[in-house]
Amino acid sequence: MKYNFGGEKMIYTTYFAKLKQLPESVTPISICGKAPDWYRGIQYKKLAPKWGFFSEWKKTHDNHFYVERFNAEVLAGLDPGQVYQELVSLAGNSDIALVCYETPEKFCHRHLVRNWMMINGLLIKEFGT
Repeated sequence: MKYNFGGEKMIYTTYFAKLKQLPESVTPISICGKAPDWYRGIQYKKLAPKWGFFSEWKKTHDNHFYVERFNAEVLAGLDPGQVYQELVSLAGNSDIALVCYETPEKFCHRHLVRNWMMINGLLIKEFGT
């Protein structure tokens, strides 16, 4: 099912090392389990990986396992329309950057989040691409 988000805000994905490059008109929102200690911004844990499968992946680096678990344990329980509304509300109605640790070429859950949002009709892309 595709959602009609009307008046969409632009949503980007990015990583913590690039935060200083974001324009002031884009609000960063961390979507990781634990943000860096120095990060004082908004956090949205509903899109964070669960510790159990994340710690297993850290041992095995089995991306297929991670994708299956992330989809089943995180995304399957979320409503894309509600997630979008909550993110927009947290960002004060500005454009949004969903933030975690990995650079764009590395395996990262934010790519799974981006794909899920795109499948559900949201405009979202990696910042700077």
